[in-house]
Amino acid sequence: MNNAPLMPMATAVWLVENTSLTFNQIANFCKLHEVEIQGIADGDVGKGIVGYNPIISGQLTKEEINLSSKDPNRPLNLKTNEVEIKNNVKKSKKYIPLSKRQDKPDSALWLIKQHSILKDSQIAKLVGITKNSATAIRNKNYWNFNNLNPKDPVAMGLFTQKDLLEALEKAERRIKREKKEKEKSQL
Repeated sequence: MNNAPLMPMATAVWLVENTSLTFNQIANFCKLHEVEIQGIADGDVGKGIVGYNPIISGQLTKEEINLSSKDPNRPLNLKTNEVEIKNNVKKSKKYIPLSKRQDKPDSALWLIKQHSILKDSQIAKLVGITKNSATAIRNKNYWNFNNLNPKDPVAMGLFTQKDLLEALEKAERRIKREKKEKEKSQL
């Protein structure tokens, strides 16, 4: 990785003031021109910029600075922290306008007809209705069943295609698992 440090000019100011590194080493590390580093040292460039310590910010180590200070041909290497960032934020429920709420049972009917492998609980979670409503629609016991028209929920924006694909993959895994368990019990 050959990235510049955070706040390259402020980092360069700190390195000029606090190390014996060459202007070329500082320029290469901070992705600045060597003339700019010379200007910082002379006080012509970066007036009023407070130096930013790259050691405290974890971008450099004292050992790295010492090694490069002893060898003017050795470049400074930016310390990289390989951190995996996971998004643990729960999805908040998306507001469905009143005019679209009748589309939920219609969407559930569409899912039941198009993707019968989905469990009622999966349909309920995707569409945003109760499991009992999904079961009633599947069994044709829903109070308003005769007035339902199957509608594609992805096209209506109730959830994304990705959400549907994930639910279908989960259902397929469940079916395979149940099939294996059934085969084991028959042996």
